Amino acid sequence: MLARIYKPARNAMQSGQANAKDWVLEFEPEEARRADPLMGWTGSGDTKAQVRLSFDSREEAVAYAERYRIAYQVFEPKEAKRTVRAYADNFKYTRKGQWTH
Repeated sequence: MLARIYKPARNAMQSGQANAKDWVLEFEPEEARRADPLMGWTGSGDTKAQVRLSFDSREEAVAYAERYRIAYQVFEPKEAKRTVRAYADNFKYTRKGQWTH
């Protein structure tokens, strides 16, 4: 039973920082998913795959895993490059690059 501790990335529709500060502990799947022959749904007998725990910090998630003797692996988040541009920069006189229209 191996757990992953990571900070999830924001989705495409999220521009702010809400729900981007939590750390998540998820278990690695222990068995492969299989298709149900009658309905065609995918399923597994692994119930730990349904567990997703949220923590306020990395240290809390690691402490939880150590307290319950769960083997874990921590994935550090990549820092996002921030480029701040204004709409008016498209019309600057000193703009570098060609206009396409």
